[in-house]
Amino acid sequence: MTGPTGEAVITCKNLWKIFGSRADEAMKAVREQGLGKLEVRDRFNCVVGVQDATFDVNRGEIFCIMGLSGSGKSTLIRHINRLIEPTSGQLFIEGQDVNALSARELRELRAEKIGMVFQNMALMPHRTVLENVSFSQEVRGHDAKERRENAMRAIDAVDLNGWDQKYPDELSGGMQQRVGLARAIAADPSILLMDEPFSALDPLIRRQLQDKFMSLSAEMKKTTLFITHDLDEAIRIGDRIAIMKDGVLVQVGTPEDIVTNPVDDYVADFVAGISKLELVSAGKIMQPVEAYEQEFGPVDHSDWPEAHPDHSLDDLINLSISTHHPVIVKADGKTLGVVSKNALLRGIQGNDNDATDTARQE
Repeated sequence: MTGPTGEAVITCKNLWKIFGSRADEAMKAVREQGLGKLEVRDRFNCVVGVQDATFDVNRGEIFCIMGLSGSGKSTLIRHINRLIEPTSGQLFIEGQDVNALSARELRELRAEKIGMVFQNMALMPHRTVLENVSFSQEVRGHDAKERRENAMRAIDAVDLNGWDQKYPDELSGGMQQRVGLARAIAADPSILLMDEPFSALDPLIRRQLQDKFMSLSAEMKKTTLFITHDLDEAIRIGDRIAIMKDGVLVQVGTPEDIVTNPVDDYVADFVAGISKLELVSAGKIMQPVEAYEQEFGPVDHSDWPEAHPDHSLDDLINLSISTHHPVIVKADGKTLGVVSKNALLRGIQGNDNDATDTARQE
């Protein structure tokens, strides 16, 4: 599976959205007086939806924005294709200033580069699956043969072969969601915007669709901004996660970063019940061999179990069960570090930030 390239496809800089008839006044007061969200509400009768949001989404990356209802995550995603006009700030797609586009240029951007999937698929009940999937191409003026070929390819990609002539009311909720996903990818956009697309589904179907989406995203190299209120979902599918609260991006990082190093009590409460066994890697909790030998003297680790720095805590536990030795961490034939028993236990507990100190307690 090929990961994100590190090339920014979506760039959001200092984005603000204030709702209300006095939004411009409120924005000026925020800049000049440093007003907070409640002060803006009380003085200007305005609501701050997004506060100074800055982030990049890299090519091929699944970037999850997670937050509770009212946190501003859906407001934020609607700025990407300018369904909502920002009060202040900049938004770029592949270097193109979205806020500077004309109406025609904006239509072209939405038609050619962006696919959207929402919780409510809004499928047209009088049209078949094939007709629903090909509708956006029909609007763009693609000929019938091309529309059908693209739509059938998308239908096949979401495992709905044989259902192309069925109507939405003949499909289950999970199948309808697949139709929505097929419709979004039929024209092969480079960017997918997904706003809680699986949240209304049963857990088993939801997990199946998450698997299908991750597989498609990797295969088709899609750059995805994925909105969810479910941290388990964000951790499972996201390359990186942004935690949002009251319009603010509180923390942005990999799932491992978010779970092991929450920046404040709010994030810590969110991640408190998340198992670290599949998230935390050997590379995160290992200590340098030199530091280990400085404490215990030179060691012969030829018969120690070996792990790769990407191996999870769960992998390390399995390696450690049958031996009293620490685990040696290697990559490409090079020894990188040591994971002691105490370091492993502390990693499971969540105290993995100072691996060197763990050795001293052995």
